[in-house]
Amino acid sequence: MAYVLYFLVFFVVIILFSSFVTVKQGTIGVVTVFGKYRRQLRPGLSFKIPLIEVIHSRISIQNRSVELSFQAVTQDQANVYFKAMLLYSVLDQGEETIKNVAFKFVDASNLMQALIRTIEGSIRAYVATQKQANVLAQRNEIVEHVKEQIDKVLESWGYHLQDLQLNDITFDDEIMRSMSRVVASHNLKAAAENEGQALLITKTKGAEADGNAIKIAAAAEREAAQLRGQGIALFRAEVAHGMTKAAQEMEQANLDISVILFTMWTESIKQFAENSEGNVIFLDGSTEGMNKTMKEMMAMQMQRKDP
Repeated sequence: MAYVLYFLVFFVVIILFSSFVTVKQGTIGVVTVFGKYRRQLRPGLSFKIPLIEVIHSRISIQNRSVELSFQAVTQDQANVYFKAMLLYSVLDQGEETIKNVAFKFVDASNLMQALIRTIEGSIRAYVATQKQANVLAQRNEIVEHVKEQIDKVLESWGYHLQDLQLNDITFDDEIMRSMSRVVASHNLKAAAENEGQALLITKTKGAEADGNAIKIAAAAEREAAQLRGQGIALFRAEVAHGMTKAAQEMEQANLDISVILFTMWTESIKQFAENSEGNVIFLDGSTEGMNKTMKEMMAMQMQRKDP
């Protein structure tokens, strides 16, 4: 009798402890009775009927991610290789949603297979309508198309597509090389155009600078010529003024004005000798030459005095 009593107490303790279930945060427990859905358990400590209620599954309501790698063919028969990241989660914590998540698929691997194939099929269908040159520029359009196509399907499974990122889009090696050559040629063309513009600007500015330099030099030369002319005119005016004053003084002293001419003649010979710097100057320095020169100068002076 004592053994039977111990056995009953042990059995009751086991049943009592098995009646309490702990559900982790971010998880919902699905309870079935004889294989049929009964209720769901929220995170924390819960009670279930021993030997009758069974925890069928524990469903995570947290976000989950999966990486995809697949191939598609464009309208112009180019192979496109995609690498994508899929982020999804349970739609909500409603009873019908939890039932769909728990019982739509046999296990998680079947769900993942269906989810991946559905997304790949949607992307392939869209890429098949596009040309190879347009695929790279339509990354956002592809994502929007996939979300629009599979959102309703995922809702019927109890899931929601949070995000789809196309991390890498590549083509066959030959296409990638040709695209690289096209980009390189465009860059060379742009570089040549920029160099041509820079050269044109440089030459234009150089020509403008040369023209301005010529203008400045011409203006300076014109101003210098004017100053030289003014200096020569002033010199001649001073010479004439001095000669006039000297002639007046000679007349007041009753002296012959030809003495001035003689003095100018000798001063000219002296100036030629001092500043010739090795140059040969032919000058008739004889008395006859001087008399001839004096007569010519006197004749010119007499002509100026005649009315």
